[in-house]
Amino acid sequence: MAEKIILASGSPFRKAMLVNAGLDIEAVPADVDERALEAPLKDSGVSPEDVASILAEAKATEVSERRPGALVLGCDQTLSLGDEVFHKPADMEGARRHLLSGKTHQLNSAAVLCRDGEVLWRHVGVASLTMRKLDPAFIGRHLARVGAKALGSVGAYQIEGEGIQLFEKIEGDYFTIVGLPLLPVLKELRALGAIDG
Repeated sequence: MAEKIILASGSPFRKAMLVNAGLDIEAVPADVDERALEAPLKDSGVSPEDVASILAEAKATEVSERRPGALVLGCDQTLSLGDEVFHKPADMEGARRHLLSGKTHQLNSAAVLCRDGEVLWRHVGVASLTMRKLDPAFIGRHLARVGAKALGSVGAYQIEGEGIQLFEKIEGDYFTIVGLPLLPVLKELRALGAIDG
């Protein structure tokens, strides 16, 4: 019998991916201050992939300590251009700056499984996305069309929607881009006996 998995996230996209894969999911958002956790990492030489993994672990650990015995999945995603890490834009001007016209950036999607505060497994999936050269007027029209949705993701786009039109090349798995390296997560859940396999 499949085990209920606690998702330490309020992301409707992550929850939908897991539910669509047939998992019994309960979403319990973590109570962590991501920017406070990340601040000491900024100048420490930690890679953007490691930042995502550290944040995912903090979320999974926090929720697993509140839910004894439960298997908890924590997730986080960073967008990086070289060593620079981007976060969700605060406003539409920030969204405009996040649309990295003509540049290739990475999405680093981390997943960590915990039980009773102990990390059982961790993984970071990386996708590489090349944005086409965007005319400033097009960027303005695009942001006007998508509106507040642009503020809901680190790159100011949703690839599952109109954001796909911003790109000329994508290397990596769709699930990793949306925010969860789903295939490795499912593989580990089978290995743990948490889902049928």
